[in-house]
Amino acid sequence: MDDPFQIIDEAGNKVGKAPRLKRETLLRMYRAIVSTRAFDDRCMKLQRTGKIGFSIPNRGIEATSVGGAAALDAATDWIAPHYRDFAMMFYHGISLEGMFDNMFGNCDDNAQGRQMPVHFSFLEPIKWMSISSPLGTQIPNAVGIADAMKLRKEKGIVLTTFGDGSTSTLGFHSGLNWAGVKKSPVVFLCQNNQWAISCPSEKQTMSESYAIKGEAYGIPGVMVDGNDVLAVYKVVSDAVKHARSGGGPTLIEAVTFRMGGHSTSDDPSRYVDAALFEKWEKRDPLTRFRKYLIDEGHLTDESAAAIETETADAMMAAAKVAEGKPRPKLGSIFSDVFEAMPKHLETQMEECISHFSDRDEAVNEKGEFPL
Repeated sequence: MDDPFQIIDEAGNKVGKAPRLKRETLLRMYRAIVSTRAFDDRCMKLQRTGKIGFSIPNRGIEATSVGGAAALDAATDWIAPHYRDFAMMFYHGISLEGMFDNMFGNCDDNAQGRQMPVHFSFLEPIKWMSISSPLGTQIPNAVGIADAMKLRKEKGIVLTTFGDGSTSTLGFHSGLNWAGVKKSPVVFLCQNNQWAISCPSEKQTMSESYAIKGEAYGIPGVMVDGNDVLAVYKVVSDAVKHARSGGGPTLIEAVTFRMGGHSTSDDPSRYVDAALFEKWEKRDPLTRFRKYLIDEGHLTDESAAAIETETADAMMAAAKVAEGKPRPKLGSIFSDVFEAMPKHLETQMEECISHFSDRDEAVNEKGEFPL
């Protein structure tokens, strides 16, 4: 296949025709990348101090997430994400406090503390399907959502994202095969960060690229520089228009690099050559975009520094609020299954609360665990 499509080169210089975007949109994209870094930094500190159990670093891949998110219509479209796409949420203005609620698993967490941290789910301001730990499960889910909208004659499309490791799952094959046959209004965005935890791409596939895999399903495949936010925006926008007009799905491979561990529990120095980090540090998506925006007159060194300070402060404030909230009520583990709770579950819930109320570590009168 051809080299990955590019608009901004590694030095931040414009080498292709940039999409016509308003200054506010460009700065919104920039803020989303900066916010993701600030969120990652705050979560790392929280995890290392034992306040949360887990997080997923995003450093290095934020341009892929932001470029994809910016191509969507929040009023109609869905995102069926994998677990390394925080910048999509920041672009669409999802509540910082709401994200930290999930990280702490507190009483306001949409998952009611039943999921691991980073398993976000939201309906506003973007339709964001819950993140799932098992690889590839969101891909057939996305196709199902897309087909449902098609049957209802709705205008929405679905963007589903996944890492290179997920292309080895049955969900990838099933989803692309079905979408190709049905011309489902879905865009498949493969975030090729080159490592499925510690498994490199060359040990995962013999295909010359991930994008070329679309040919087997009758789906167009496109490669893009995943560290070039404008290039990602352009190819995803084209794919969204194609899907919305009834043309069917597109498979996009965004070539990027994970500049950190798979999670806060991972040490990438054990399996990634230090020279690779040095190589990809020079391709940093934030540095490149900042240089471009300054050259275009949309940003200055001073305004960039102000944005970094502002976002870091906002993350700290939101984390403190979320940390101070109580945990979910004990009785909540019995809810959200039936529209009306059956009698036997009511009995179990009452027995459970009563049991813990008789112990030293008892829940309080509201049915909440002590912090």
